[in-house]
Amino acid sequence: MGSFYLVIGKRLPQGLNAINDRSKCDKCGHKLAWYDLIPIFSYVFLRGKCRYCKAKIDILNPIIEISMGLLFVYAYKHFQIGYEMFMFMITSSLMMIIFISDFSYYIILDSPLVLSGILILILKLSYLGLKETAFSILAGIALFFCMLFIKIIGDKIFKRESLGGGDIKFAFIIGLTLGFQLGLCALILSTFLALPYSCAALMLKKNNEVPYGPFLASSLFIVFTFSTKFINLLDLIFISL
Repeated sequence: MGSFYLVIGKRLPQGLNAINDRSKCDKCGHKLAWYDLIPIFSYVFLRGKCRYCKAKIDILNPIIEISMGLLFVYAYKHFQIGYEMFMFMITSSLMMIIFISDFSYYIILDSPLVLSGILILILKLSYLGLKETAFSILAGIALFFCMLFIKIIGDKIFKRESLGGGDIKFAFIIGLTLGFQLGLCALILSTFLALPYSCAALMLKKNNEVPYGPFLASSLFIVFTFSTKFINLLDLIFISL
């Protein structure tokens, strides 16, 4: 799955076919054989180089393949088979695709968001019922408009586009997954996650465009994984108020 997400995250932003086109070397363009595409093992056996032109293979490939394997194993060991496990797999998959596409091309793809949204709706209907699913949809809509409002204010303050359309659409998925309160926690957390990277990027690069999607995706992943702790934190805050 990690290898597949790499294909999705790298090809779709370029308008390439991610399903039917054969994989090829990014440097020499040579089409790769099946034995060049075995996740992790091909990278090790080829010593990190293309079989044909000897150009270095991006180290990101085995890192993502290993990461997805570990995340899926964690999903099974931590949650067991059921709602939480499947939801964890969806959120971690979406997070990985957004990491690849947004860091590489400053874009959050619509198709993974749509597919994730459909799968989440199916899961919620199957495990939680129509009423809870309806509340989740409303939470998604509420967070969508929260992000839209932030974008409108940010555009006026900075006199330029402050948030991309993909970030706003992704806010709907966050609300759909977590509900309104936890979704709001995820939005707040994402700003703290993005701040150090943003400061470093602005100081080191002339380009002042910073991908926000990976930090939104990370916050969704963190809040979902530790949802019980965040719920307890919210309860403490409400009690103190």
